[in-house]
Amino acid sequence: MNPSVSILALAVILVAPAKLFAAAPANSSALLQPFVDRHELAGAVTAVVDKDKVRSVETVGFADIAGRKAMKADAIFWIASQTKPMTATAVMMLVDEGKVALNDALEKYLPEFRGQMVTLEKDDAHTVLRKPAHPITLRQVLNHTSGMPFQSTLETPTHDIVPLSALVRSYAITPLVSEPGTSYLYSSAGINIAGRIIEVVSGMSYEDFMEQRLFKPLGMHDTTFWPNEKQSRRVAKSYRPDATKTNLSEFKIVQLAYPLSDRTHRFPIPAGGLFSTAHDTARFCQMLLNRGVLNGRRYVSESAFVELTKRQTPAAMKESYGLCFAVGPDWFGHGGAQATSMEIRPNNGIATVWMVQHAGFPGEGGKAQGVFKAWALERFGN
Repeated sequence: MNPSVSILALAVILVAPAKLFAAAPANSSALLQPFVDRHELAGAVTAVVDKDKVRSVETVGFADIAGRKAMKADAIFWIASQTKPMTATAVMMLVDEGKVALNDALEKYLPEFRGQMVTLEKDDAHTVLRKPAHPITLRQVLNHTSGMPFQSTLETPTHDIVPLSALVRSYAITPLVSEPGTSYLYSSAGINIAGRIIEVVSGMSYEDFMEQRLFKPLGMHDTTFWPNEKQSRRVAKSYRPDATKTNLSEFKIVQLAYPLSDRTHRFPIPAGGLFSTAHDTARFCQMLLNRGVLNGRRYVSESAFVELTKRQTPAAMKESYGLCFAVGPDWFGHGGAQATSMEIRPNNGIATVWMVQHAGFPGEGGKAQGVFKAWALERFGN
């Protein structure tokens, strides 16, 4: 959940050229296979949906290179920071119900944030703190302008071994990096705070709220913080460039505790703990493509959808963020630390899902996502 990795995943060819292909091939796998053949991409599952149906689901390469296990459509991936917009969607359900308001101070729901301080100056010898001009609001934690750091010391290096309530208490005693609302700082801490507010306001655990209000109704049956033993066998292996930067090397995700199915010692992370499939993530995207509705059921109101997906960061900031969504001129979406991505393009009438497990790519592997998106836009976009 390194912020630079997550943001980089969003930046890979978000605007396709007008005509990349003389005629868009029927399948994207033929375009992606050369990346696999050159050992620049282990494997991928891709999906394209419109408002009403699935337009494409394809696989390429391997879920396990050493085991020669082909990538399958039901492969499971750690989607990391793509958890953030799902958490924000759950928050907006509570906004719709009048149980929370975006401009409320965190301390209204979490008293431990009363008296939080901001760093005025700091060097090796001393730190000067002062009271911020105003308390942090729920809106600010969701658009990364709260002044919160990326994480607390309890989360280094493993993120999921501390209960959510304890994590949030650690944020409350951590001085802010900047005045709330004055600068952008990508902060998983802020989104975890939002997840804790869901618990306090709803009276349910964060994970139960997500399952009962979002995942189960949407048919996201393989989206979970705890892949069970059967699901764990479908989790794609993670890869990064080897020492020569010319091949792929398998590695274990250090941010997560193992076994993944351990519900006793592993805890849900609202900012980046979810595992999911292309199918499940596409269901979430399809609901957003329909502005909060899927198969006749409304999940968030029209006004809540607009809040989620419009730019919430001040115009003076270079970063364009909604409520846990990166927002472009004609798209919104989010990436994950292992290069997964979802992108919703209302004007084109489609959403794309890119599922891989990579911490970097050798050679030209980083361009594979852009090739897929360009193909999807040309073949299926309005």
